[in-house]
Amino acid sequence: MTDNLATDDSAAGSPTSDISSLPVGGYIGDPAVRDEWDNLYAERQQLWSGNPNGVLVAEAAGLTPARALDVGCGEGADAIWLARGGWDVTALEVSGVALERAVTHARDAGVTVRWVHAALTEAPLPRASFDLVSAQYPALLRTPDAAAERALLDAVAPGGVLLLVHHAGMDAHQPEQDSAFDPADYVWPSMVAALLDDDWQVEVDEERPRAAPDGGAGAHHTDDVVLRARRLR
Repeated sequence: MTDNLATDDSAAGSPTSDISSLPVGGYIGDPAVRDEWDNLYAERQQLWSGNPNGVLVAEAAGLTPARALDVGCGEGADAIWLARGGWDVTALEVSGVALERAVTHARDAGVTVRWVHAALTEAPLPRASFDLVSAQYPALLRTPDAAAERALLDAVAPGGVLLLVHHAGMDAHQPEQDSAFDPADYVWPSMVAALLDDDWQVEVDEERPRAAPDGGAGAHHTDDVVLRARRLR
């Protein structure tokens, strides 16, 4: 690991989570992407509901807690829920504003999480090391070499699970006039599914109604696309 991976250790036997553990000036990735998300989070005191995503809760319920990677952890609700359930959690986020909130929430919850301030494709993560890789509605930029898709797959350990969830229909959404959002710029579950080979077993690939949390951005979306795949070797 490098200095850009901030680890919350428990020297005194109790979990700690301190904003001072975040890497100062150590962000790895495109500064423009970081600044865009920092500005978005800075517009509101709380962007998300503060509750874990419903698909994660449902799909992780039958898994044995081990090592988990939360991709795009935002303000930390999923990472904290996993840590409370006994998972050894690493949480990745491009926004430093979001990470500061996540660290505070984890400290208040009394759980330990490792925070990584980096883009997924450039994060100092060990390959094939996570028993659960959870990416809930991630804004992963698409590249010709499918770097983000491959980074998701590469992070999963043999026997581990990739859980990728997104809003249904967003990949076919037509760009609005004067909008910076173009679905063609982003990675969708179908693109990840297309890369799965005989080393993977698809356990879930479906659309389902979304149990949207009260409040928070994105609450208006009603259906999810859920991809759950297990790495066999």
